[in-house]
Amino acid sequence: MKVINPLSNQTLITEVILLGFGDHPELQIFFFLLFLVIYVITIMGNVLIVVLVVSDRHLHTPMYFFLGNLSCLEICYTTTILPRMLASFLTGNRAISLSGCLIQLYSFGFLVTAETCLLSVMSYDRYLAICKPFQYQFVMNSKVCTSLAAGSWISGFISVSVVVVWMSQLTYCGFNVIDHFFCDTIPLIKLACSDTSLVMQVAFVLCSVFTFPPFLLTVTSYICIISVILRIPTTNGRQKTFSTCSSHLLVVTIFYVTLMIVYLLPEEPSLRGSSKVFSVFYTVMTPLINPLIYSLRNKEVKEALRKWDQKFWSPLGF
Repeated sequence: MKVINPLSNQTLITEVILLGFGDHPELQIFFFLLFLVIYVITIMGNVLIVVLVVSDRHLHTPMYFFLGNLSCLEICYTTTILPRMLASFLTGNRAISLSGCLIQLYSFGFLVTAETCLLSVMSYDRYLAICKPFQYQFVMNSKVCTSLAAGSWISGFISVSVVVVWMSQLTYCGFNVIDHFFCDTIPLIKLACSDTSLVMQVAFVLCSVFTFPPFLLTVTSYICIISVILRIPTTNGRQKTFSTCSSHLLVVTIFYVTLMIVYLLPEEPSLRGSSKVFSVFYTVMTPLINPLIYSLRNKEVKEALRKWDQKFWSPLGF
């Protein structure tokens, strides 16, 4: 919907049309079923991790404390996007109010920024555990772990608040269609008819701060970890640990690199039009894969799952 501003004779935007994947009308049912399955598996996997970490005292360690936080983040930020997208596939209604668009932008931006920080914290935790085992229990005490996790959440909250509050003061008029499946920063800013140069610069700086340093810290940590792994004398132990760490590194690299492509190279001609595809990786795929990569393959989680299964299902005869 649009309204006329009597003072400036501009057509103001009151709602936004998210095109999503609507350029393939023949595939809407397929997309709905695909993303529904992904959403259900993502929620189930991450909820399972949270339940196991909370309920099993053997998982009350720094690593699983951070994994529980990661799962909570991914439950929340996947839920800010996929239910709305699923509804549009089913009903064909792609309209969202401008205020609703800003709320979705804030919720997602806050959570994904917190995740960039949390993933780097988790990589540092693994670096200490593997490369500095004698210092680990003294450095990663409960107070430090709580501070690092809280700092990740608070950093996301504060940084995104600055940008979204600023964006809410802009005037949006004229064209109200966004070629995306959720309300993202750059596509929404492009709908503004007031000066956006300063807010774009601030958004770019914040994106740089919350992608490059965490990514470099993560990669550096895993390089150090892999160098230690290569010195493990037993072949089986070396291969198993290397497989786990390489899987972690691959997933976080996909997460950070696709974020940097979308937010730091938005005007690159060769990438224009592909941002939707890259966005799928960090909004949909990594929350789906992370429970398996980080948790469900771990021996401790498998043991906790076995105990939980015996406790709740065995009395029922299953």
